[in-house]
Amino acid sequence: MTLFHALIRTHHITSRKKVAHLRKAAGKYEVYALLRSGGCPGIMYCKGNEDGVRGWVATVQSLRYKDFHLASKPAPIESEVVQSAERPGLVEVAAVQDFAAAMAKRGISAWWKRGMDFA
Repeated sequence: MTLFHALIRTHHITSRKKVAHLRKAAGKYEVYALLRSGGCPGIMYCKGNEDGVRGWVATVQSLRYKDFHLASKPAPIESEVVQSAERPGLVEVAAVQDFAAAMAKRGISAWWKRGMDFA
């Protein structure tokens, strides 16, 4: 099975109600989602099957986050690191540094940096 992923940037992620909605959507679409919440910038990463990733991204878009930007559209994962299927659900990190470490662990740092306009 080919895994897909997507990257979303927003101004910030602070609403606990919206995060709860995203957590529910991650379970519904059976995707792994990683959020950098608590301040600026808000970053969201999603991984799973194609339909699940597209559905989760549509859910995020429907929540009307300020400055929503689909930095990397849903696409197959291209990585040197073997991608394991993480358990569906939502994980939050507080710092961009922690988010970057999670991307490095998955072997997709270059992809993430391009999506964030760091590269």
